[in-house]
Amino acid sequence: MPENDFVSDVRHVLVLPDRDAAEEVAEALRERFAVDEEPQLVRDALAGEDDAEDAQWLVVVRDEAGRLDPAELDAFAGEWEGWREEP
Repeated sequence: MPENDFVSDVRHVLVLPDRDAAEEVAEALRERFAVDEEPQLVRDALAGEDDAEDAQWLVVVRDEAGRLDPAELDAFAGEWEGWREEP
């Protein structure tokens, strides 16, 4: 039986204050870090909040090769008043 290669499922989650910032970050990620896959945007409604204006937005980027530096991503997200969520 052949051995399966281990595939890392590393994901970085950047938390942004609004959808516009998240969309800008997703575009800038592709340009600045040359990510292979399209980052995913996810609306993260705060508990008990129904208003879309009160939602944070997450940008999820896969990094199976482990080449993205977490500190660089945190500083990058900070340019849009966001941060990198620790796993």
